[in-house]
Amino acid sequence: MSLSEDKKIYYIVQMKPFPKVIPVFPLSGVIYFPKTNLPLNIFEERYLNLVNDAFNRDKLMGMVQSQISRNEVYRIGCLGKISDFQKSKDGRILINLTGITRFKILDEIKNDKLYREFKVDYKNFELDLKNTVVNQNTESLMEKVKIFFKRNGLLLNWKEFEKLDETQQINTLSMISPVTNGEKQKLLEALTIEDKIKTLEDIVNFYLHEVNFNNQTVQ
Repeated sequence: MSLSEDKKIYYIVQMKPFPKVIPVFPLSGVIYFPKTNLPLNIFEERYLNLVNDAFNRDKLMGMVQSQISRNEVYRIGCLGKISDFQKSKDGRILINLTGITRFKILDEIKNDKLYREFKVDYKNFELDLKNTVVNQNTESLMEKVKIFFKRNGLLLNWKEFEKLDETQQINTLSMISPVTNGEKQKLLEALTIEDKIKTLEDIVNFYLHEVNFNNQTVQ
């Protein structure tokens, strides 16, 4: 895939430049990644407006974590395309959002809409659009994650999970792991898949070590 002279990032299929201003859904504790899917149940009026507008325009919208202050958001989020859209009888909208590429928020755009829009930049995340090969063994990490999930009562269909490619596996684990919002954000901001693997392993090791340490202390 080639880039234009001004180095804009392009849709792989549609070959259109990504929009510089996007509608953004801030949501605490939720991250998602390129090449992953996020089902959303939309019921607030402002986000019903956002999803309707996005679906009728180019089907693109951003997701970003909100911080402790409701008006503050993290600067790195993910652009997604609405790949499924259903309206329920009670007025809700059920969508599936398919991740395309991460973005960095540059500035908030003042508007008269109920939802927020931001000027964003994609230039540091070209790797999100490529088929990345994982050049390291992840067996040890997977075994640790299974222990971590079991201790937290999380169930995952591992047979279906193993059908995903390695990048999708790491991104999926980063999305669903029971960790803090700050740790989720670190996983999202890890620039390469190798960085993400190391960050995830460090986080899982910390929790496994903490549990073992606490057990020894109680004894």
